[in-house]
Order: sequence, then structure tokens, then C-alpha cells
Amino acid sequence: MRTWSTPALTVLCLSGAGMLGGTAILLGALFLHNAPPNALSQEYRQQLDGLVYPEFEQNWKLFAPNPLQQNITVDARVQTIADDGQVHTRDWTGLTARDAAAIRHNPAPSHVDQNMLRRAWDFYESTHPAEDGAVPGQRGKLAEEYLKRIALQRFGRTAGGERILQIQFRSAAKAVPPPAWSTEEPGESTPYKELPWWPVDEDDYRGLL
Repeated sequence: MRTWSTPALTVLCLSGAGMLGGTAILLGALFLHNAPPNALSQEYRQQLDGLVYPEFEQNWKLFAPNPLQQNITVDARVQTIADDGQVHTRDWTGLTARDAAAIRHNPAPSHVDQNMLRRAWDFYESTHPAEDGAVPGQRGKLAEEYLKRIALQRFGRTAGGERILQIQFRSAAKAVPPPAWSTEEPGESTPYKELPWWPVDEDDYRGLL
């Protein structure tokens, strides 16, 4: 019969206690975040938001009486700067199209390909509902940073051998055709949204592979 040494048992016990403690903290933070406002959740609102958003955000659109009826695609392009100081604007890259290509014919597509970009764009739009130039709050800034870092992880630090200087996003919302039995009229237009250029610096790559 195999027996564990005292150091091994100590390491296993400490690891198990650490995992249980971390799980308890995460579940407690999620509970406080979703619970009705109380003294504890109000005092630590910033820390709770930092833990929950955007990865653990609850989204109930699937259960809405009138769910989303659009296919939304997200593209991005970058501006690069050459060694001689010349700035070049690169072509648009279909970020959603890349995810769709990775999912298509894949029997076990990854959660990243299916949801990361889509949820990041949903998060951005939910924190930027107004188009009157209003400055977004803390969650809006977090949504911008999250969306930017997802794209930069895919582009890398350079494009065409030149350092990336700025990045820009655009989206297209194409209506899903109604079923044959529906009396709804199919949407004919495809609304586009183009965001302003966002500067890129070294901090935007912090922690990215």
C-alpha cells in the first residue's frame, strides 16, 4: 500500500485548502454582486465589479421575450508607424469572421472563439448607450480596454513589420430573416457603427501572450 510522505501530505492539504478558500471567495463575491444592495456590497463595489466584469457577467438575453434578431460582426484595423515616421492605415480585418472560421466544422469549438469577442462587444455597447459624446464611466473604460486588448492579442505588436500606433473598430448589424410563418418584414438595411481611433501603448500589451 502506497503511503504519502509528510511533506507531500502537507503540500496536498495546503493546496486543497487554498483551492477551497479561493472557490469560497469567488462564490461569495458573485453572491454579493448579484444580491440586493447592502452595506457590504456597497463598500466593496469597485472590487466586486473588477472581479465579475466582464468574464462572469450575467446575461439574460437568451430568456428575453424578444431575443436579439441581428447577426453582429466586428472588424478592426490598425495604424502603424514606420521607422521614418510615416503612418500607414491598414485594411480592415474581420475579427468575427476569423472566429466563425475557427468554429465552422469544428465538433468542439472553444469558448474563446464562440464568446469572447461577442461578449466583449455586448459589454462595450451596454456601457456606451448614448452617442452624444458623453464620457463613459468606470465600466465603460473597462469595456474599451477589454475590447482593445482582445484585438491586440490577435494582431500582435506589429503589422507589416511596423509598430502599431492606433486601433479602430467597426460593427455591422445584419437582421436575421424571419421564419416563413412569421408576418414580420425582413430588414433591408445593415446599420454600421464605426468607433474613433484608440491609441495603443505598451501598457495595452501587459500580460498578453
